[in-house]
Amino acid sequence: MAGSSIGTIFRVTTWGESHGKAVGAVVDGCPAGLSLSEKRIQPFLDRRKPGQSRYTTQRSEADRVEILSGVFEGKTTGTPISLLIRNNDQHSADYGNLADVYRPGHADFGFDAKYGFRDYRGGGRSSGRETTGRVAAGAIAVLLLEELGIRLTAYTRSIGPVKISSFDESQIMKNRLYMPDAEAAEKASLWLEQCMKEQNSSGGTVECLVTGMPAGAGEPVFDKLDACLAKAIMSIGAVKAVEIGDGIAVAEATGAENNDPFLPGGRDSAAVRKASNHAGGILGGISDGSTIRIRASVKPTPSISRVQKTVSRTGEAVDLSIHGRHDPVIVPRAAVVVEAMTALTLADALLCGMSARLDNVKAVWKR
Repeated sequence: MAGSSIGTIFRVTTWGESHGKAVGAVVDGCPAGLSLSEKRIQPFLDRRKPGQSRYTTQRSEADRVEILSGVFEGKTTGTPISLLIRNNDQHSADYGNLADVYRPGHADFGFDAKYGFRDYRGGGRSSGRETTGRVAAGAIAVLLLEELGIRLTAYTRSIGPVKISSFDESQIMKNRLYMPDAEAAEKASLWLEQCMKEQNSSGGTVECLVTGMPAGAGEPVFDKLDACLAKAIMSIGAVKAVEIGDGIAVAEATGAENNDPFLPGGRDSAAVRKASNHAGGILGGISDGSTIRIRASVKPTPSISRVQKTVSRTGEAVDLSIHGRHDPVIVPRAAVVVEAMTALTLADALLCGMSARLDNVKAVWKR
């Protein structure tokens, strides 16, 4: 299967299926000398794992990561880092009635059309469980970026019709919806209760902020930083749209409204700064040194117990009600996945950009 790898220098390959023995990732290109252990990766997986609240699937997975290679005496060695997370709570029998039926909103039909078969037990490689490997790998990228003073903050911006109206970062980890607005989190909980009562599900948006990103990362043509970010985040199964900066709002703006005026860096800095940040930290495909702001629109969970119309593999009409353990909303768990894919993209862009200038090459290699 092609398409399971991403990145040029900081390159990640994920592997495993929802109901297989394990899932994981291999990270190649991570510089030697980064402090790394299972304990440093685990907090990221804990944010993604199931069973955190009544609004997530009750599949009980500890999601404990094991580092199999690439680390010696607590430091990365520069060789491939293999990460393994075992599956312990698969209920494959829950999917028996789906063996010959295409679930609406799922990858079943497309996967079958491409490969001539599909793993109906939770979706196989198309399952959201595949993102476990992304998060483990992304944690390494986050730790690498922290060494450079770059910080990522991902959170739930909206669930259904409920949007945050304030931002208090301290609130993000205080509610299971990962919203930086306590009042919005309460309203979103009521919305989800109604969805569950109606045997339905909800979508929403995740926002990720990146501070400390230096200017100059990214390429000006096909490998634009925003293009690479969009590809990485759109590769998350449930994401249907990506916005950077003002996003789709630019279509209704004028040039005078949308442009970000440049200002002197100030008395203590020679750096250029911007008076506003409609561009979201990226101009011409290259980071401009201001905060990178990304939003991902996440669709409603397609596995709902309400009766839906579908067909079997032989084309017969079927009324389908999906049972088992499914999330009424995946937005809160998707926040750390968006953060991981953002971190992987930025880490790769920074490493690729090191060869853009001769003086950088001389600084490393000239003796």
